[in-house]
Formats: sequence, structure tokens, C-alpha cells
Amino acid sequence: AAARLLGRPYTISGHVVHGRKLGRALGASTADAADGFRTLNLRFAHWKPAASGIFAVLVHGLGDGALPGVANLGVRPSLDPADVNGGRVLLETHCLTWPADLGPEGAYGKIIRVELLHKLHDELKYDGLDALTAGIAKDCADARAYFASAHTSSHTETRRQTTRDRI
Repeated sequence: AAARLLGRPYTISGHVVHGRKLGRALGASTADAADGFRTLNLRFAHWKPAASGIFAVLVHGLGDGALPGVANLGVRPSLDPADVNGGRVLLETHCLTWPADLGPEGAYGKIIRVELLHKLHDELKYDGLDALTAGIAKDCADARAYFASAHTSSHTETRRQTTRDRI
């Protein structure tokens, strides 16, 4: 509905910041994420974002084209609220294919733009890290299925980032 009203997908942009680096360890032993579920973290300026949940997204600013991904926008209810991000709202984006030329640390400090294309579900609280890992793997599979569908052809064009898009 937001995309129809805006005439484009809802986007969030900002500098990639360091997080707990937990995503690298999660799923590192699964076939879906040999390098774990590495994320690009953007701090969100507001305590109550206009949207929250898990989304299929496109990430701009890491290479020549947009990269498909899956993102969590919210407070991460499965993790300790006293962690490095202090329970604040974060946009954590996992690129389904990590750009090899960035290396493992190459995105910190970069300005990226994340287009929220399709909400997969609301944030869920998992009982432990194993359940969280399984949930993230399912979200990645669901995002891949979304991108494989014919519905995404209108969302793949790249447009220039404007000040209005910034957080």
C-alpha cells in the first residue's frame, strides 16, 4: 500500500554501522549461508518506524546494480535488549549474495539504500539461536521465491538516491 501511495517502494538509507556480528556465526554451518547471515546494519532514527517486520528487499550502493536481500526492521525480540544496539530499532539487511569485491568488512561506513519490496511477516520471537537460525533460513528461502516470481520485474530499476530518501 505504501508503494502505491508513494509511487515507488518505501526506502531507507544511511551509513552501514557495526553491530554485534552475530549474523556471521548464525547459520555458518548451513548450506544456505556458508558465511553465516552477515548483515548490513542501519540505525533507525525513530523508535516507531512506519513499517516493521521481515521484508524482501533490494540493496543499492554496494555495486553497479541492486542486490536482492532479506531485511528485519524492528527491535529483534529474540536477542538481548541490552546488546550493543541498546534495543533500538535497526534495519538489518542480509544480501542473498554477498558482493565478493567487498570482502567480509567492506560495507562499514558505506551509504546504502534499501527498498522494502514485500513484507514476508511480522517480527517473531524465537526460543533460541537454533530456532532463530532456522527462521532466518526460511526467510531467505521465501525472499528468493519472491524474487523468482514474475512480480518483481518492475522493482529492479536503479534510481539516484536523493536527500529525501535519507533517514
